[in-house]
Amino acid sequence: MIYLAHTAHRQFLGLAAGFLAWILIMATAGLNEWRLWQVEDVSVVTSGVAWVGIWRACFYSQVLPQFENCQSLSISDDFLPTEIPVAQVLIMLAVICGLAANIIGALAMRMVYFSVADRRNIRPMFLLAGTLYVLTGTLSLVPLVWNMTSVLNNSAINFPPEYNLPAAPVRQHVGSAIALGILASILMLIGGLLFLSYRYSAICAGKLTYSTGGGG
Repeated sequence: MIYLAHTAHRQFLGLAAGFLAWILIMATAGLNEWRLWQVEDVSVVTSGVAWVGIWRACFYSQVLPQFENCQSLSISDDFLPTEIPVAQVLIMLAVICGLAANIIGALAMRMVYFSVADRRNIRPMFLLAGTLYVLTGTLSLVPLVWNMTSVLNNSAINFPPEYNLPAAPVRQHVGSAIALGILASILMLIGGLLFLSYRYSAICAGKLTYSTGGGG
């Protein structure tokens, strides 16, 4: 039986990068700090800063019953700009796709690190894992860049009155969630490229055929 562990050291790093990136993408999805709004009227938003994510908009207030006030953002809310509902969908697809990529990637690594009789599917497994990693990175990167562009353009959001937020901030900044998400997307793409670059020599493949075919 031929062991191919020495052929997949870079892919092991790719798997580690992909797993870390997947965790960071999930964190990005849950964070509210996608957009940091500086508001002029501090009569309600006493902190002067509001955090607008893809699921919630939050601010601190000393005049409302709760110190931290958050309002949920739904994909069905017609006041939201297009990039926020799109981000809700694409980020969740990235989480699901990233989970699948990690599972396939782990199975592919198992095939080269442990003794498996039939290794004809090694290359397709690495290709599938790499493709899923790249797809995950793309699914997360697109909404992040789109929302970052809106922030840099100081785009407005016409919040309903019950949200106690102005339609447009005095100025806004890119939040830590976007920076974290972009880092995660880059890590995911690197992991995917490492998996897609996997090769093992024709000599190893020939020996594998001889070993599996001539052992009877």
